Amino acid sequence: MPLPLHQQMIVHHLNVCYMAQKSFKDLIDSEKPVLIDFYADWCGPCRMLSPMIEEIKKEMGDKVTIVKIDVDRNQQLASALGIMSIPTVMIFQSGEAKWRAAGVQPKQVMIQQLEALTVPA
Repeated sequence: MPLPLHQQMIVHHLNVCYMAQKSFKDLIDSEKPVLIDFYADWCGPCRMLSPMIEEIKKEMGDKVTIVKIDVDRNQQLASALGIMSIPTVMIFQSGEAKWRAAGVQPKQVMIQQLEALTVPA
């Protein structure tokens, strides 16, 4: 199945729901690392991961972009990316997937992956 790169998505950006004005391709085609948390509202482990994701954003600030994508509202994208279990966290940079993990990951592991991709100030 081709990746729906130009499809608009419904995303949560740190608990603020909005219809993305950018396509998925535009979202991930950034020099700044983009961490995407694929989740569902009914998923217990996803709710456990959410505070860690918010802490990462607070710690890393503008060095990274963090987006939450509800797999129930974006089924075509989740399927195209092979999201088989949630939560799944992916990090993209310059349009390429750089890291992927399913299940709740330790915050420090995600920070290390992001820091390896950020440009020192």
